[in-house]
Amino acid sequence: MPKTSARLLSLLSLLQARRDWPGALLAERLDISPRTVRRDVDRLRELGYPIVAFKGPEGGYRLDAGTDLPPLLFDDEQAVALAVALQIATTTGAGIEEAAARALTTVRQVMPARLRRRIDMLQVTAVGRSATTRPESRVDSGVLMALGAAVHAHEVLRFDYASPPRDGDDDPAMAAPRRVQPHHLVTWGGRWYLVAWDLDREDWRTFRADRVTPRVPSGPRFTPRELPGGDVAAFVAARFRGSDASDGSGHWPCRGEVILDLPAAEVSRYSRDGVVEELGPDRCRLILGSWSWPGLAADIGRFDADIEVVGPAELRDAFAQLARRYANAATGPHGERRQYV
Repeated sequence: MPKTSARLLSLLSLLQARRDWPGALLAERLDISPRTVRRDVDRLRELGYPIVAFKGPEGGYRLDAGTDLPPLLFDDEQAVALAVALQIATTTGAGIEEAAARALTTVRQVMPARLRRRIDMLQVTAVGRSATTRPESRVDSGVLMALGAAVHAHEVLRFDYASPPRDGDDDPAMAAPRRVQPHHLVTWGGRWYLVAWDLDREDWRTFRADRVTPRVPSGPRFTPRELPGGDVAAFVAARFRGSDASDGSGHWPCRGEVILDLPAAEVSRYSRDGVVEELGPDRCRLILGSWSWPGLAADIGRFDADIEVVGPAELRDAFAQLARRYANAATGPHGERRQYV
């Protein structure tokens, strides 16, 4: 029979794995008698675990919620998953950053050395973005560990990179092998990306982790380069906005200014990262950016209000272009205006 402490940990692990456990099944899984199960349940209760007994044909036990948080037991994969989630939580902007950082420190301190090494290699940066749904893309945990290890060790990474599938083809095409100096592993919009210096193209690149197939062994060690702007969040945000991010500013490539006949409080709720200035009770100035001038005009046009374009001229031209398109869409095939009931 295993020692009492080891047996209690095994019992606690089973109780955490499912809601209800028949007493006879627990005894069978632990290779002990039902009487020993009852004694061990009592010991766990004395330690603060709220275990309740339930009646039924067989009777059994359930780990219930309590007023205090007792010690928890995690397997290796759960511990790694918890640490990664806490790393991401430290940059969510949800007001839990300090608590998440303290929790991560606590979890790491009680981890075995083999798990601490895995966690230390997998440093993740979460980059926020406006709420947009994307198709789910799953990344093999082994790939993430390989990328994180290369970032941590400052080792040149070689990998095959898959191109997006073409129309009518379910399998992605494999591009030529890439050689990069990995800099950061980040999350953006529900996907994982590797930020790295591409040695063959001599430029910074972002790679989708779900399209990466690492090659082994990794290359030589390198001295990390300075990321443009020094802020990985601003760099990644700028790249996805269409900017070259050479200064790390993260500005949109197209940025314009308008005056709307709406209260500033109402516009600010829907302006994302725009700048809103109140000009009166029902009038405000809006400075907003987008990836294209027609896209920016369309974003501003969704506000149900009169619009005065302050500048630049490209934004005014984009409104004229959209006006022609909308006018054509409102007419029939022979130029007749459609009637709607």
